Amino acid sequence: AVVSTQSRSRYFFLFSIRLFMGRNKVMAVALGRTVESELKSDFYKVSRCLRGRRGLFFSNESLESVRESFSSVQATTYARSGSVATETVTLPAGPLDLPHPMEPQLRQLGLPTKLKDGIIILEAEHTVCEKGRPLTTQSATILKHLGNCMAEFGLEVIGHWHDGTFTQISETDTPMEDDEDDEDSEHEK
Repeated sequence: AVVSTQSRSRYFFLFSIRLFMGRNKVMAVALGRTVESELKSDFYKVSRCLRGRRGLFFSNESLESVRESFSSVQATTYARSGSVATETVTLPAGPLDLPHPMEPQLRQLGLPTKLKDGIIILEAEHTVCEKGRPLTTQSATILKHLGNCMAEFGLEVIGHWHDGTFTQISETDTPMEDDEDDEDSEHEK
């Protein structure tokens, strides 16, 4: 088989990395949250970047190579609770193209539905979400059942640690702020 240079380099890149996604507080404690407790020089700065939906990425590749690879990783996915809706989704009254065993679950999610001759019928028009407003757990679940992918998955380098020195990459992030309410977020922002 003939493999292009680009796909070959991606193949080798995938086997030269380690990616850790987990509880941010646990990873931060492992790295060290203060100068006194850090495992290596400037690790406490890395640990302060760990909040929200972030992880640790280890590689022997250059920063430029990693950023180039990350920029090519884009995919649409289902939005989660707390994500901002990118469009208004309104379901018209009438039959829904969903399997009939889902009808009780749809009713529990707040949709005015009934089952008629094995077909789920939406009894009244229902607005699932409005553009620019955060999604509720129910609206995110309904969108997933409808196959509506509203979120985009991507990877971004926030900071870089090499040979005992931490460099902040993202201009919009301020990892050095003291954030005592640093919780692992279960929601996208």
